[in-house]
Amino acid sequence: MNKLTAKQIYTKLVEEDKILEVSGQIRFYLGDVDIVVRQKDVVGNIIQEWLEGWLKKRGIAYAVNPNTQMPPDFFLDPKDKTKNLLEVKAFNRKASPGFDIADFRMYEEEIVSKPYMLDVDYLIFGYQMSEDGVVTVKDIWLKKVWEITRPMDGWALNLQKKKKVVHKIRPGVWYSKRPQRFLPFASLPDFVSAVEETVYQNVDTHDHAADWRNRFIDGYKAFYGHEIVLPRWHEVKPLYVLPKKKGRKSST
Repeated sequence: MNKLTAKQIYTKLVEEDKILEVSGQIRFYLGDVDIVVRQKDVVGNIIQEWLEGWLKKRGIAYAVNPNTQMPPDFFLDPKDKTKNLLEVKAFNRKASPGFDIADFRMYEEEIVSKPYMLDVDYLIFGYQMSEDGVVTVKDIWLKKVWEITRPMDGWALNLQKKKKVVHKIRPGVWYSKRPQRFLPFASLPDFVSAVEETVYQNVDTHDHAADWRNRFIDGYKAFYGHEIVLPRWHEVKPLYVLPKKKGRKSST
């Protein structure tokens, strides 16, 4: 089995297998009936399974993460599960990204004890499905977590909330060329600063917000051998949260 990095896998998909130039269908067989699946909401999960089949067929080394609630999906170095970590995401390219990054409470604890989780590579497929069920990949990206996340109104991170309870970290629209009020993070330290602020903002994690920063810095130094310098959220917030546009004054 060949060991490839996430970057090499991305290059192989785009340049060798021409993933942006091929098409496919999802077929379901039961008894003597087979159909072409036309429901777009199943494509994302199918693409993740397809990629595992692709890795296997191409003879690329990998191990599957048994914890399906947290990234990564694949360990590209099965003997060292602290590096070459690959997470696969997919979304309908005709809509905004609707996938989850991770459960917030699990994630903020995970990166304290396993800071290398911040180095996961996200392989993201932007797909389209025709009325006939033909699936094509219109875009494919390889990103780090801070490059696909952003703040939201009132919060340092874009979050899924249910009945005022924080659940999942959600992505932003990192590829848009139109002006946006909330911008993707430009660096790992700025993203971690937003995580710290969210720990403080969230009612369920507020009680351990006071020591979260020190625990993260200690865990990072223990693993990497050097300290990480983290800004405070109020210092970097103006870079990612732009002022609201004032409404036009009435002409009357």
